[in-house]
Amino acid sequence: MNPEPIFDLAHLAHVELLTPKLEESTRFFVDVLGMSESDRAGDSVYLRGWDDYEHHSLQLTASPQPGLGHYAFRASSAQALQRRVAALEEAGYGKGWKKDNIGHGPAYCFTDPDGHNLEIYYETEWYKPPEHLRPALKNQASRYPDHGIGLRRIDHINLLASDVRATRIFMQELLGMRLTEQIIFDDGSEKASWLTATNKSYDVAIAEDWTGTRGRLHHITYAVDSREAILRAADICLEHNVFMETGPHKHAIQQTFFLYVYEPGGNRFEIANAGARLILAPDWKPIIWSEAERKKGQAWGLPTIPSFHEHGTPPVEAADATPDA
Repeated sequence: MNPEPIFDLAHLAHVELLTPKLEESTRFFVDVLGMSESDRAGDSVYLRGWDDYEHHSLQLTASPQPGLGHYAFRASSAQALQRRVAALEEAGYGKGWKKDNIGHGPAYCFTDPDGHNLEIYYETEWYKPPEHLRPALKNQASRYPDHGIGLRRIDHINLLASDVRATRIFMQELLGMRLTEQIIFDDGSEKASWLTATNKSYDVAIAEDWTGTRGRLHHITYAVDSREAILRAADICLEHNVFMETGPHKHAIQQTFFLYVYEPGGNRFEIANAGARLILAPDWKPIIWSEAERKKGQAWGLPTIPSFHEHGTPPVEAADATPDA
């Protein structure tokens, strides 16, 4: 019998991206992607999509190298937060509380087995739009932007890991996430896994880092409303000389319609459709993709370009020089 699901995580809340070009990255996310700036403090800029309900969903922080600073989940209650903290401390992954935060209350900091930094918190600051961004419909967070691509909300994060299986088990057993899809090669090795804390088909993806490096980032993803919005996004990126790595087209796994670009700091960024699949079945059985199926490429038979498996942040040389978290 499978253990009873744990729903102590409400959703993926925010991601901190490190960038060596803070002002250029900020202009990209505001002017091209249509995000709004919520705050600035120290070496960080805080941004949000137009329908993100919290103070921010993206933190850009100045750093010598691109990569992932941390990513965070909001807990489903104060009690849920304490349950996850107790489990993490017992398992030895905890780093302690951080109380001085922008946009949310005390956060418990921890790492996964691969060295990625995470936070979990409950108390949060709801976004209050200024008058010029106040929506006509009061059940959305703010007015639809009149510039750029118009990212609606944060969707998911894709991690690179030296050991996909260990990181996946950690997320299931200590965070209570559900496994929805996997890639398992003929030799039994786990090449990638997709997990959810919500009824979206995934909030976190984990892919094998071909370099064997720990704690790197593959990409983060924000959602727009439709496939047509992604086609328009490609035109906007073309007009702004943004490097488009691959797409628009459709993944077979999870059926995400996508466009991948690089932001000025060097991190990969995905624009995806918000109308992707939902997992409503409480007894969902993970979909397993074989080595042969994966090597067919994307849903419409398009090959996966080499850089999709080769590019991650920080660059391997910089990652090798960084001590373990």
